[in-house]
Amino acid sequence: MASGTLPGMEDVQQWMSVMRQAQAMMTEHMSQLAQSDDNMLSKLWNPQYWQEQMARFDKGGLHNMMQQQNALWQQGMEYWQAMLTGKAPETTKSDRRFQAAEWQEQMAFAALQQNYLLMSDHLLKLTEGMEGLEPSAKAKLTFAMQNMVDAMSPANFALTNPQVIQKTVETKGQNLLKGLEHMLADIRKGQMTHTDPNAFELGRNIAITPGKVVHETALYQLIQYEPATKKVDSIPLVIFPPWINRFYILDLNEKKSFVKWAVDQGITVFIVSWKSADETLRDVVWDDYVMSQIDAMTTIRDALDVPHVNAIGYCVSGTTLAATLALLEARGESDLVGSATFFTAQVDFADAGELQHFIDDDQLAMIDHLSAETGYLDGRYMALTFNMLRGRDLIWNYVVNNYLLGQEYPPFDLLHWNGDTTNLPAKWHRAYLIDLYRDNKLVQPGAITIDGTAIDIRKIQTPCFIQAGIDDHIAPAPSVWKLMHHLSGPKEFMLAGSGHIAGVVNPPKAKKYQYWTRPEGAETLDDFKQKAQEHPGSWWPYWREWIGQHGGKKVAATGARLPGNGTLPAIEDAPGRYVKQ
Repeated sequence: MASGTLPGMEDVQQWMSVMRQAQAMMTEHMSQLAQSDDNMLSKLWNPQYWQEQMARFDKGGLHNMMQQQNALWQQGMEYWQAMLTGKAPETTKSDRRFQAAEWQEQMAFAALQQNYLLMSDHLLKLTEGMEGLEPSAKAKLTFAMQNMVDAMSPANFALTNPQVIQKTVETKGQNLLKGLEHMLADIRKGQMTHTDPNAFELGRNIAITPGKVVHETALYQLIQYEPATKKVDSIPLVIFPPWINRFYILDLNEKKSFVKWAVDQGITVFIVSWKSADETLRDVVWDDYVMSQIDAMTTIRDALDVPHVNAIGYCVSGTTLAATLALLEARGESDLVGSATFFTAQVDFADAGELQHFIDDDQLAMIDHLSAETGYLDGRYMALTFNMLRGRDLIWNYVVNNYLLGQEYPPFDLLHWNGDTTNLPAKWHRAYLIDLYRDNKLVQPGAITIDGTAIDIRKIQTPCFIQAGIDDHIAPAPSVWKLMHHLSGPKEFMLAGSGHIAGVVNPPKAKKYQYWTRPEGAETLDDFKQKAQEHPGSWWPYWREWIGQHGGKKVAATGARLPGNGTLPAIEDAPGRYVKQ
């Protein structure tokens, strides 16, 4: 349809067809939703539940906040109107939301952008300047305000995004129809889609390092990987990934896999694949994860006939590894572990980052609400929580691309992993939030008891390597640094470029980011940074030198070093059943 002309009959018929298809999709969606037996969706789509939530928030002053928002919006509109009568305003080219040329070249969109940025800046400063609030309460309010202003961006709406308007005209509305299809599909599954769901298959083009499941319990499977060298370190390595996500973040593909790289370095590698919780795990508590770590390490030690093992704990499994080491110390069994490596792990939660915004009575009530019937917390809830920590990149970016522009999902292994959710035992998860995040008991000697034994992490003498990510928003580097003060044995701190995932998964061949080391002592993280030496690229080879000091002599990669050839029979091929459940 040419600009300035009336639509022809063909155009009218096209738009009527789009509207009919959209109506049919909505009707089918509502029918499927009504028949769904999905526990999480049925609760979150219950109108009574949301009425209760709104009532709770209103008591907290949401109404007054909305009035303030309206006032600021009016001020912003006046600013926009004033700019339209003058010269075009300066625009923000560094903001990825507004990189399309129209945001810079067309006065209306440039003014709209500037009006939004003015309003959002005003709202955030207003929130930060509020007095009479506890620091934790102000931090939560600021976090909520940031999420709100991100949601209000004109880039997120079809009628105020020039790219969407142009795409809608070009496709005669097919982009919006495709986007509606994407959105309804996401609503039905209760989770936003970030990548092509059919692009990856476990064991085929993701999680493909050769190995066997050689041991399993009701809570985990133990995978042993095939050696890639004729000789290997005598001391094996066991990796404990977080059970909040699937283990294969460390085995995405040949180019990114930490597992394959470690195997290629001549290390006998085992990894734990945790079971996604179901009703059979409703009574699982933290003790069960600690005892599982001990069971895995004991199984490996006995099978390979070695004096001890080296261990890696990633994120929450690193926190658990610290508790495990403390328990072994208390029982006089610390010789089970020769060395421990912590990937972005915390033991002191006094400054644990943005996740603390989700630890309050309302959030605990939400967890109870969602898990009351099944005894486990649906993994989609945690996925939403982590997406909200980076809402601009992991929510609104995909609202625009997938729902408004109607783009097809790209294949991306990291995002595939990110969306491959795992359920959590609700009883344990609730206790974890309260005992660690809220009450910070792990750093209080004797405050936590594991399997009947009080623990004290200050007594840990195991040599430790501590890795943190400089841009980590889940386990902030200053929080990870506190391990240096709470552990008593030999320890080394290393700061990696990037964040919680890319700061860990950074293979040498990628030649990305950097890392910082400081052999001499430092009292604080700031002190460490001031005198630390910066190195380009991956920190993995640096860690290899450190773990080599604890790897023992070289031995032939034969017998029990081959999965299934020793006392541990092969149960099935890696990556095993549990990761697929």
